[in-house]
Amino acid sequence: MTNLASDFEVIVIGAGAAGLAAAKRLSAQGISIAVLEARDRIGGRALTRMEGGFPLDLGCGWLHSADRNPWTKIAAETGFTIDKTAPGWTAQSLDLGFSREDQASFAAASEQFHARLSAVDPDAGDFPAAELLAPGSSWNALLNAESSYINGVEWDRVSAQDFNRYADSHVNWRVTEGYGAMIKAYGSGLPIRLNCAVTRIDHREKRIKVETSHGSFSADAVILTIPPTLIAAETIAFLPALPDKIDAAELLPLGIADKLVMAIDAPEILPIDGHLFGDPGKTATGSYHLRPFGRPLIEGFFGGRLAHDLEAAGPGAFLDFASRELVQLFGAAIAPRLRPLAETGWAADPLTRGSYSHAMPGHVDARQKLAAPVDGRLFFAGEACSPNSFSTAHGAYLSGIDAAEQFFALRPQRP
Repeated sequence: MTNLASDFEVIVIGAGAAGLAAAKRLSAQGISIAVLEARDRIGGRALTRMEGGFPLDLGCGWLHSADRNPWTKIAAETGFTIDKTAPGWTAQSLDLGFSREDQASFAAASEQFHARLSAVDPDAGDFPAAELLAPGSSWNALLNAESSYINGVEWDRVSAQDFNRYADSHVNWRVTEGYGAMIKAYGSGLPIRLNCAVTRIDHREKRIKVETSHGSFSADAVILTIPPTLIAAETIAFLPALPDKIDAAELLPLGIADKLVMAIDAPEILPIDGHLFGDPGKTATGSYHLRPFGRPLIEGFFGGRLAHDLEAAGPGAFLDFASRELVQLFGAAIAPRLRPLAETGWAADPLTRGSYSHAMPGHVDARQKLAAPVDGRLFFAGEACSPNSFSTAHGAYLSGIDAAEQFFALRPQRP
């Protein structure tokens, strides 16, 4: 906390990627700001923790579209190391449980499915992306598993039109010291008040009043960057009410993607930066990154209904599930070599209630509705507000910059 005042030009609510980007942009123009964050840390869904001697990204971990991702430049400018090793997400190391012939067959099925998605007329009606799965295809289960990693839900809950708006350069890099650590460093020096939960935004008068667990603040404008799950649950009350925002947020729920990071003894049995699907015949399967950065680790990734069920099953459920899948691939000898270092539970996190957003089928314009300013004084940002980089930290960043620019364009004039 670096500013003890209570009156500002702009209050930014949330110190994740979007809030930090907005705050940086405003500060650069000399705007008096405060950033209010309910957590005891900054970063939101970007979180790096040191476990087992390694920086582990328990939130966002990949610089998606890294060749044009603004965080790539920020990482370089702030002294972080960019690892350009390409991900092996669609490969199966050592062909374990997934023959080369079947891998080629799945790759063809995936290419055909995404070609059908891309060919959808953007002016046609919206529908669940699952309708484009080939009827009876033996690879639909694995295609749904991949959607659970990408979208946090299976294809039946994904708007085909919204998914097609995502802009992807297919270049994916990582930050060696941690994406979350880099975003935290980026936010250092900003006037951030931690453990400061906002409960109400009163915009009935010319000056907006923000009620928090630390008392009241006032501002000309507010930039709200909390996840849509919290807006939909009305964790912050608006006076007057904003039912259109609540409705838009409800149509942009957060899917679930969780991680389990395990240390492995005798890691030489695994290829560096290898990859495995636990069971290519199932939707409820894990995606395993083997020895990321050459470290003696396995990073398990679980999405959609599987992640929901494993979270609900309680501590240890992710490890039990991953151990069973890895034993099926490597044999019983691998189980005693595995040691859990960290696991996530983003759906159970009260300040996110999920991992990243997807638009519900039939509601392709929900992002635009959520992002629209209110009365030239209330602005909205976050990955769910991004029109074509949603579900990413760079989408959150860009939305924060957009919100700051909207403020400049509509800036209230003080008397």
